[in-house]
Order: sequence, then C-alpha cells, then structure tokens
Amino acid sequence: MASQPRLRFGTDGLRARADAFTPELLRELGRAAAHVLGRDRWLIGRDPRESSPAIEAALAAGLADEGVDVTLLGVLPTPAVACASREWDAPAAVISASHNTYVDNGVKLFAAGGRKLADDVQAEIERLLDADGIAPAAAPGVVTSDEAFAQRYVDWLVSTMEGRRLDGLTMVVDGANGAAAQVGPALFEALGASVIAINVSPDGRNINEGCGSQHPEGAREAVLAAGADIGLALDGDGDRVFAIDSTGGIVDGDQIMAMCAIDLRDRGRLTDDTVVVTVMSNLGLRIAMRDAGIALAETPVGDRYVLEELDDRGLSLGGEQSGHVIFHDLAPTGDGLLTSLRVLDLMRRSGRTLTDLAAVMTRFPQVLVNVPVPAVGDVADAMADEIAEAERRLAGRGRVLIRPSGTEPLVRVMVEAPTEAEAKEVAERLAGVVARVAAASS
Repeated sequence: MASQPRLRFGTDGLRARADAFTPELLRELGRAAAHVLGRDRWLIGRDPRESSPAIEAALAAGLADEGVDVTLLGVLPTPAVACASREWDAPAAVISASHNTYVDNGVKLFAAGGRKLADDVQAEIERLLDADGIAPAAAPGVVTSDEAFAQRYVDWLVSTMEGRRLDGLTMVVDGANGAAAQVGPALFEALGASVIAINVSPDGRNINEGCGSQHPEGAREAVLAAGADIGLALDGDGDRVFAIDSTGGIVDGDQIMAMCAIDLRDRGRLTDDTVVVTVMSNLGLRIAMRDAGIALAETPVGDRYVLEELDDRGLSLGGEQSGHVIFHDLAPTGDGLLTSLRVLDLMRRSGRTLTDLAAVMTRFPQVLVNVPVPAVGDVADAMADEIAEAERRLAGRGRVLIRPSGTEPLVRVMVEAPTEAEAKEVAERLAGVVARVAAASS
C-alpha cells in the first residue's frame, strides 16, 4: 500500500502539471470516483488543452471499469458540465486547470446535481487512491460521445434573461482561447448584441496565454478601440469573468457582487439580505455592503467553500474577487457567462452604464505577493508578531492576510491599505518574513 496518494485535492479539484496525470493514476481515479459517488452514468467535459483528450480517455476508462456508462460532452465550460450534471442527475468530471497555462491540467469532480464534493467525500476518494486498488466490475461500462449539450446550455442561459435582449449593445468577448471560446460569443449574438470576439481560436497551447481574465488588458484595448459598451474577459474553463467598462476600467468579482447584491436586495431577491464572500474580498466591498445594510458571511478561499455556505444557509449570492460569482438560485456553481448576463441585464434594466454601477464600491489598493515555498504550510502562527505589528501600523485602515495556496507551492501575502505604496511596502516586508520562516522550517 502506498504511504501517500500521488495527487491530493486542492481548493478546486486535482491540479498539477499535465504529465503528472499518468494513464494508470487516472484509471485508478476513475475507479475510486465511481466507487465513492456511484451511479450508472457519468458525464465528462473538457477544455481545449492539448493534454485534455488523453486525460479524458484514461479517466473514462477507469469509470467504465466500475461498470459506469460514460458520456463524453466534448469541449464545454465547467459550469456547462455542472448544468448537465444537474439536468441528468449524474456525477460529472471536468478536465481543466482553469486559469492556469497549458502545461498544467486538472480534474474537477461533481456529485450528481452539479455540486462540488465535500471534504469527507474527497478524503474517501484519496483513501482509495492510497489503497492497493479496486477490482473492476464484472461488466464494464460503455463510453459514448454526445457533444450536443452546448446548444442546450446556451438556450438555458438565454432563458435566464426572462425575454429581455441585448440589441444595440456593442461588446467585446475575450474567450481566453478556452472552453467558452465558442459558446460565449454565440450566447451574446443570440441575444442580439454586436459581438467583437477575441482570443477564440484555441490551439491546445494558447489557453489563458496573455488573455482572458488573467490578462484583461487585451479586452480593455479592444473595448477602447471599438468604443464598445462593455468587455468581458473569461478564463480558460469559463467559470469566472472580469468586466471592462467603456472607459477601460476593469470591474472584478467583488464589484460585480456589490452591484448585483444591491439590485437583488432592492427587488426582494437577496435571501436574508446576505452575501457570501471569502477572506480575500476587498475591504471596499465590506464597506459598501455595510453602508447598504447587507450582511456578509465569510469563508476560506475557494468557490466550493462559498457554495457550502450558500447551501447550508439557503442564500442566493456569493463569490470571489477573482470573478467566480455564484447566483445560487439559478446555477449550482460559478458561471462566467451567467455572471456576464446578470451584469448586462442590470445595465439594461437600470439604464445605467457599467462605470456608474461599479461606483457603488470603492476598491481599496490591494497588493498580493506570492512567495514560493519548499512545502505549503501555515506560516502565520510563526510570524504572529510581525503580522500584529503590520495591523497596528494600518490601524483599521486596511487588512493583512497570509495564507497557503490551495493549488500551488506558494504562500500568498495580501495587504490592503489606503494607498498602493503603503500596501506594497507592508506586503513586501511580510513576504520576506514568510520566505525566511519557510526556509527555516524546511
């Protein structure tokens, strides 16, 4: 029996360099996932990375070993696969490393209904991966393909507009050369918008490369060049989005949540007048929600933690600064295209520009320093005095947050302050302490 599984679940599924996903490991993962999550049928979608088809094939083979019939959905955004999981009440997997470059890949798993896995479920799958193996079923399942769900997904998104359209709107859509590169422009064109599509030609290696939500500068330039009303920069698997206003200003997930929370509250659609955010959400969002009389529930970083809080409390809105926004009364997970429609619909109903809507929140300067470490661990306890001194210096005018990454060998140091210069100075000083503490403990 192996002493450690070769891969561990992070904050968003299994993620590593693509060559770490060997056929043997993936086959074992498929067997373990089928054993834990059960069901007679599974669905698999993927992004267009060059490594995704091979990972898909090996994972499907492992699922079939357990007697599961597997339907391959082809290239689809992660939230589309979650919607298919909900429609067919079947577990699902997505082959994607989200916003990472093509050299990485990952496997995200959904329970039937499109829900991300709870910690104890992930732990059980890891336990089986640690074991000597699972005997295959007597009768293997069948693997088939059905790539027709993309149109049903677009049709469902259109239905969420309740008959309203986007005629007369000019918009830029940056598909990040990823999973939403085709369905994104098709959606907005179906609603009557004039679409300028960029980065919508995936070649297996250009996903997220200098584009999309990781690099929204290209979408900003395209908005300004075209005089567009709005730009939308998606990420590689389509579950997050940044918006760009007509002046070139970038509108992140916190700002999108702020404007949508107030709109939902005003229309009686914000359950318990509460929004779920993570510890990384900007201080400006917290102040804006306080001033609007809207409560916040805070979770660790990771949209699955946001989802757990939404589920547990029956709330309707939550998300992350990174552009993962979850409209829980509509979808089982974060969806960049659905989020885009909520912003566009708010603009249309209110008659206000995105610039005006986003001004409900003043974003505090926020500096994030990623410190490479030999092994990810919680270093905050070892530097409590340094953190306390930084917080005393900010004296209620900002925040300090130090946390290990859930997906990479990094410790993230985040500082908010009234000015970017002050935030940068404090963050760099604390990052130096992190590096020393991590080196001393390795």
